[in-house]
Amino acid sequence: MEESLRERKKRETRQRIADVAMGLFLQRGFDNVTVAEVARAADVSVNTVFNYFRTKEDLFLDRSEDVEEQLARVVRERRPGESAIRAVRRDFFDALRTGDWRYGMHEGVDLFARRVRESPSLSVRMLEIGYRREERLALALAEDAEIDSETKSGSDADDLTPWLVSAQVCAVIRALTRHFAMRRMAGEETERILADVRDQAEHAFRLLERGIGDYAVRPGPAPGSRPIHAPAPPDGGI
Repeated sequence: MEESLRERKKRETRQRIADVAMGLFLQRGFDNVTVAEVARAADVSVNTVFNYFRTKEDLFLDRSEDVEEQLARVVRERRPGESAIRAVRRDFFDALRTGDWRYGMHEGVDLFARRVRESPSLSVRMLEIGYRREERLALALAEDAEIDSETKSGSDADDLTPWLVSAQVCAVIRALTRHFAMRRMAGEETERILADVRDQAEHAFRLLERGIGDYAVRPGPAPGSRPIHAPAPPDGGI
């Protein structure tokens, strides 16, 4: 649906406040900046800030909803003949190739990570975001998993398989993201780290595919597809 002028202005106002806040937080530290200072710098009232952001932490983590939903969305939108693991793998390497922020492997993530580590409240919120991302992925897998004709896997509310798969996927993503952030914080150049992360990610996803690679395959043949355990091409191509 076409966005109305009012909706566009609200979206732009929200983004402007978030951008101003993040600039202040990264420059001075999260705990050293007040909401009143953010409001003054964004030329809005404190009440306006809280109309868009429930808490100060929400100002820093303004993309938390996207992060929590991301993996679930990737699984729901996977291609015919594509497993959940393959869909996540493809999306991960696409983000690496394009420099997108969604897996935390981009310029500036080192300063972002420092600010999170400095603030107990942000550290707790990041853990909560991680838990909700894992939960949403598990629910998406449970909803959309192909039902095995013999075991009825995926159809039973007590089946732990979607939760076990989600935990493994999220653990791999978390480890790769942390690896990148720690090396950036140590001063290494982004391109050098990315070259290594690609190799590490290839290895990590191969391990996942060996164990759960045939789980939640979307019905239908994938054009030009190859066996699930075949070696993957560079940069996550299918």
